[in-house]
Amino acid sequence: MTVSLKTVTLNDTHRKLGAKMVPFAGYDMPVRYSSDLDEHHTVRRAVGIFDVSHMGEFRLRGPQALDLIQRVTSNDASKLADGKAQYSCLPNHDGGIVDDLLVYKLADEDYLLVVNASNIEKDWNWIQHHNTQGVEMEDISDRTSLFAVQGPKANAALQQLTDVDLSTIPYYSFVQGTLAGAPNVIISATGYTGAGGFELYIPNESAAEVWEKIMLAGQAYGIKPIGLGARDTLRLEMGYCLYGNDIDDATSPLEAGLGWITKFTKEFTNSANLKKQKDAGVSKKLVGFVMDGPGIPRGHYELVDAEGQKIGDVTSGTQSPSLSKGIGLGYVKTEFAVPGTQIFVQIRGKNLPATVSKLPLTKGTEE
Repeated sequence: MTVSLKTVTLNDTHRKLGAKMVPFAGYDMPVRYSSDLDEHHTVRRAVGIFDVSHMGEFRLRGPQALDLIQRVTSNDASKLADGKAQYSCLPNHDGGIVDDLLVYKLADEDYLLVVNASNIEKDWNWIQHHNTQGVEMEDISDRTSLFAVQGPKANAALQQLTDVDLSTIPYYSFVQGTLAGAPNVIISATGYTGAGGFELYIPNESAAEVWEKIMLAGQAYGIKPIGLGARDTLRLEMGYCLYGNDIDDATSPLEAGLGWITKFTKEFTNSANLKKQKDAGVSKKLVGFVMDGPGIPRGHYELVDAEGQKIGDVTSGTQSPSLSKGIGLGYVKTEFAVPGTQIFVQIRGKNLPATVSKLPLTKGTEE
């Protein structure tokens, strides 16, 4: 039985641009337009535009909306002011993570949750299961397009298309305004690249025109469309987790280095057990590492110590375009998690040396 892939609104646009399309999270998505290397450097040095409209968006409204968000997420959403966004996760009852997500406060009693494409149905059901107080929930995923305009020249390229002063939007803040003629666009100073820029939430009916105008406005700044291949190398250089690789239903947010979004000033799903884990200390940690010499780490490769004893596993790995070295993320026994520690990656029967490194592994922009 073949499962038909969903398509984003601009599917035809990407094909006309020569994108190589691949199945991803149930969608037909552009993995690259030219080369991963070229697209990666474009974002680090100039500006690129990603179509990530496969992501899921839920609106939660009503007097109990904040209470529901507080109960199902690990971060403290009560700290959000209007126009602010927050990175968070949905803990499960077993110590793992249902998903990671962004929480936007649009207004009092009105929130937007942005979830991973592969988890839209799972997350919806999870939150709905906990919705015991009649919060109005609306899945707007299929009506919403999402473009990420990222890179050091993103601000200059987009400023021509809006009266909103983009330079005044702090990191993890957003403004709702008109952009490229489209009203009610959420212009969010967030992203998955570390290179600066914005994420734009746009009604589907305006998506094609907005994309076209961004491409025109960005010509003078070297804008290019960017696929999922470069998105992965960009996020890996920053040490950003990818759900399904670096975090999942079996990984604790504390093990994953997400203690900063796990706030024990409130009660939330499994918070008591996670607090015990924090107090006792975790036995493994997610770390970033850089290969000392040749070798490209890949997910599921074993990590070993100098004696060849297994100490963990690679969860994500690639060749870093910025460093021209292999880099990765992986879980290791806690005693090997200190930056500067030498570990070894098993690649094709050889134990190749790597060094545990502080995140991010590179700067977000290239000089």
